[in-house]
Amino acid sequence: MLEAIGKTDTGKVRSSNQDAFRIFPQLGLYLLADGMGGARGGERASNYAVDSVEDALRRVSHRDASALTAAVEEANARVFAEATADPRLEGMGTTLVAVLEAGPEDLAIVSVGDSRAYVLSAGRLRAITEDQTWVQEVGRPLGLDEASLRTHPMRHVLTMAVGVGTALRYRYYSVPLKPGETMLLSSDGLHGVVSVGDMERILGEAGTLEDKCADLIAAAHAKGSPDNVTVVLLRRLP
Repeated sequence: MLEAIGKTDTGKVRSSNQDAFRIFPQLGLYLLADGMGGARGGERASNYAVDSVEDALRRVSHRDASALTAAVEEANARVFAEATADPRLEGMGTTLVAVLEAGPEDLAIVSVGDSRAYVLSAGRLRAITEDQTWVQEVGRPLGLDEASLRTHPMRHVLTMAVGVGTALRYRYYSVPLKPGETMLLSSDGLHGVVSVGDMERILGEAGTLEDKCADLIAAAHAKGSPDNVTVVLLRRLP
């Protein structure tokens, strides 16, 4: 059984929140998205994407990894159609990380863009997903060092997002989550400003998942919160 909680925050700089998350324990479905395309478009894209995945999975009798990938593909088509139907929404899109309970301990994960999934196990936080960004797919393969990547003008550029075209490249993962382990889903408003060490420390402290969500967002605030911050935590109960 999974315990789950999420929290989203506008941050200290942005005037609107373009992040979205959904938790559907009855479906075994957990979603986080970070929209782009301006305040109106980004907020619409992220919410439309997570709601589209939920809708698609409610319509199938067997929810498994194939159903999850099909739901993400459908969400991409629906967000793209929405954007092309309204000139004011041109260019909107969203990152997405979608998690589905696919077995007694196994989680199926589909990610697009740079929203992430991590697992805390034995006190160590490890990244599960790999960003679809210029830094990850172009900069590092070119051999640029980390100092250069941190200041490169392309460092914030996504190489893929939901709703920006008819063809979607997504990444798929199958991950066991054992009793006592915690999965963190985050927008880059968290992992883009808070170090892995600090996230690891907060998640390892005593307290409820709600406390940990609040503490993670507070850590982002302490760094200036230049972006919206969204956190979803899943914990496998013993």
